[in-house]
Amino acid sequence: MIAPVFLLVSGALALDLRNAVIVPAEGNGAIEERAVQMLREEMAARTRILWPVDAKQNSSRTEILIGNRRRGATDGFRLSVRGNRVSIEGNDARGVVFGVGRFMRELSWGRDRISIPDGWTIETSPRYPLRGHQMGYRPKTNSYDGWNLAMWERYIRDLVAFGMNAIELIPPRSDDATDSPHFPAPPMKMMADVARAAASYGLEIWVWYPALDENYEDPSQVNAAIREWTEVLSQLPRVDAIFVPGGDPGHTRPRVLFPFLEKQAAALRAIHPNLQIFVGPHQFSPEWMDEMVAETQRQPAWLAGIGFGPGGRMPLRELKQRLPAQFKVRRYPDITHSRLAQYPVPDWDAALALTAAREPINPRPRDMALIHDHLADAAMGFIAYSEGCNDDVNKIVWLAKGWNPEEPVEETLRQYGRYFFGDRLGPDVGLAMLDLEANWRGPLAVNGRVAQTLVKLQALEREAEPQHLLNWRFQMALYRAYSDAYTQKRLIEEKARENEAVARLSESRRLGSQAAMAQADEILRKPTASLHGPLRARIGELAEALYQSIRMQTSVSKYRAIGTMRGATLDTVDVLLAGDGYWRKKIAEWQTLSDEQLRLKAIDEALNRTNPGLGGHYDDLGDPFNQPHLVRSVTYDKDPGYLSGGVFLDVHGPDSSGSPVAALPPSVWTQAETLNGNPLKMRYEALSREASYRVRVVYGVYVGAPGTPAAKLKLEAEGILVHDYLDRPARGQALEFPIPAEATADGTLELTFRADMRIRGPGRGLAVAEVWLIRAAP
Repeated sequence: MIAPVFLLVSGALALDLRNAVIVPAEGNGAIEERAVQMLREEMAARTRILWPVDAKQNSSRTEILIGNRRRGATDGFRLSVRGNRVSIEGNDARGVVFGVGRFMRELSWGRDRISIPDGWTIETSPRYPLRGHQMGYRPKTNSYDGWNLAMWERYIRDLVAFGMNAIELIPPRSDDATDSPHFPAPPMKMMADVARAAASYGLEIWVWYPALDENYEDPSQVNAAIREWTEVLSQLPRVDAIFVPGGDPGHTRPRVLFPFLEKQAAALRAIHPNLQIFVGPHQFSPEWMDEMVAETQRQPAWLAGIGFGPGGRMPLRELKQRLPAQFKVRRYPDITHSRLAQYPVPDWDAALALTAAREPINPRPRDMALIHDHLADAAMGFIAYSEGCNDDVNKIVWLAKGWNPEEPVEETLRQYGRYFFGDRLGPDVGLAMLDLEANWRGPLAVNGRVAQTLVKLQALEREAEPQHLLNWRFQMALYRAYSDAYTQKRLIEEKARENEAVARLSESRRLGSQAAMAQADEILRKPTASLHGPLRARIGELAEALYQSIRMQTSVSKYRAIGTMRGATLDTVDVLLAGDGYWRKKIAEWQTLSDEQLRLKAIDEALNRTNPGLGGHYDDLGDPFNQPHLVRSVTYDKDPGYLSGGVFLDVHGPDSSGSPVAALPPSVWTQAETLNGNPLKMRYEALSREASYRVRVVYGVYVGAPGTPAAKLKLEAEGILVHDYLDRPARGQALEFPIPAEATADGTLELTFRADMRIRGPGRGLAVAEVWLIRAAP
């Protein structure tokens, strides 16, 4: 008998697997064979070592035994390293796949070498039965629409290695364009091919199928929809469930939608007998929510459960309490968007929100862990909403949490790094995702972590081997690090330029208005030095690398992205960050005034725009560092989806230097919001008991469902009406109202803003940008 070869890896003994042989167990089926194939091909791609397969055991060599023991919890496995033998035993066929995946995550590997710690053993099964991701082949995504079948299968393997047991596909007809210039194959063919690939690993196949037709009370439309859905799903090898979003897209009220889906269920189960149907109450008005609950109380036999995702306006636990107990709840979390999202980045600096926009490369490991754990006990699991690979790290964190909620994020990231980059650089690359997340915390201009993160990733870039530099996950991390550093540098430069121009305007009485305006205008026209610097150049190089490696479309004009908000961050990386456009517009207006005193008065008014005067107060509610009177009664960790009264911030700034929004003050670009009619409150202390006050307010941008009116707004002071529900004024327009004397009689004041949210939509109605409390002159 030949003794096994052991190596010293990171100070510990490890079994050398360079000459190992894979021994599949007798009786292994097609899924187990696929697991063996995955292991051989993936490790050969990483190390150039292709393990041979031999059905007979031989104690004189190093062997990797792979088999199905057909007992134990679903999806679980046992993995052990003893002597010269590695044993991977799945509890079922899919458990073999997950056992192989965990084995690969524990390997130390590099060019021409593979090993695993000696004596390593684990026996495990997942906490939650549903752990999946949506992967739709459609133009709206920032990369998926350019993938061929080989790329799809590689990505499925990557996620299966971390415990994914379900994939959700999207049919050819959805709320999207019918074609993409990136499609390598027609949508229906690719959908069927991807479904077959996923099914070969034993994955559940779900289909996100929106009900898009105008009128499901029309029998002809119902029959046409049944024919369409049947034709699509009949081309798939299996369908375990369909998920029908009630809104976004779709616009059918529950009392019509439910009878339609009952008919669909009967037709579809003739093709896929075990198919289940889930419905998502997304963007339902309160009336429609009550209607949906009433429909579930009838306990329809065709309905398996409810999905909870973006635009769900009732907190999940409340929704679950109102449903009959037999209906399951599946989460549909938005892990792909960073704003205009179910889980926006908390208190995101406006400069980052403007340049990274809605769908950037967004590793948020700590946020994702918190969001998963926040509602995990209220659902059977999740299939997460995604529109590309920009959220790749988030996908991995959700899968790890779905398997073992107690696993620290740091350990998940170490496994992520080791699996995709090897043991030499991998753990450092994985943990760098925490640094990228920290780049988005706090005021960008003074965030020292941004420069440190870039230095760390540049060091890894210098140490990287060619296969690392070609790895799209490494390219994404670099792109984010360079982009964050570039945005920080440009923000500092643009703010300094603006401050210099404002300082020159403040000298108008000494210099004369015309001279001060001319000098300020000249300052504002100075080019930003960073626009042509090495950081900006490297961002462009990485954008090209990402398009070549993973078809990531970071530009509408260059890479044919479908829109700037869909991951086209190369188009937004240079967007205006300071008030240049506002001041240049003001200067142009002042130059039309013929009288010096009028010009000086107008300049003074602009310079003192945010000054509330003696005894007054000003809040820029969209700036998390300039909102001293905003009441935040619910913290982010308790309410990351902001459904229970939390306040979140959003940015609606210019998309180019010539945008009309650029002519508005930057304080108008940002706003504080609440969801679903939850009030927004401000609290003032130590006011004069004798003085009278006025409130000036700039309301924010309304984000609602297409075709629905903007939510009306109301303001109260200590429960006393200041103004009743009114239509939203023009953007940037300030409204001013007197505060009733009795509201400030005790020296305190609570302002309460409300929105009429009886309308259908995502629940976003209440948005406030700026508030002044002005003390009247005696």
